[in-house]
Amino acid sequence: MSSTIGAVIAFVLSNFTLSFLVLGLVVALIAIARAPRPHPPGLVTEKLLAAYCFFAIGVTFFYNFVMHSFFGRMAASFIGWADSPFQFEVGTASLGFAIVGFLAAFRGFEMRLAAVIGPAAFLLGAAAGHVYQMVTAGNFAPGNAGIIFWTDILVPVIGFVLLALARRHAAR
Repeated sequence: MSSTIGAVIAFVLSNFTLSFLVLGLVVALIAIARAPRPHPPGLVTEKLLAAYCFFAIGVTFFYNFVMHSFFGRMAASFIGWADSPFQFEVGTASLGFAIVGFLAAFRGFEMRLAAVIGPAAFLLGAAAGHVYQMVTAGNFAPGNAGIIFWTDILVPVIGFVLLALARRHAAR
């Protein structure tokens, strides 16, 4: 049993981008279920976007900050890279994204737009870098070609869809 729990914890922490995205979805669904009925227009989108900013951006990038800043050698190994001083730079950039994500969870559309655009540029650029590493260096390490790669694409797409839905509800 303890080896199963250890495997689950290792999976959750190794695939933190997916884990925190799903956690945010669960929190949003609980908030939606607890909201008074009938739901006002836009409530579902509001709860989903707030939880997305807090968890998929804020918590995810804070975790990334901790891993790259304090456990750089381990993070680099997971990605299939050599350790370098650049780890700390990635970490501090991640801290900036995390702070904006945390603030955006409790603010308006413009702040949420900022919380999605910056990390989206980073994540989509990282996805392109992962593809390059897979093709040119044969790097299929879990942190380069696994779930992290797919969430580097999926997380920005979800963010832009939620922003579009929020904008549509605001226009009504």
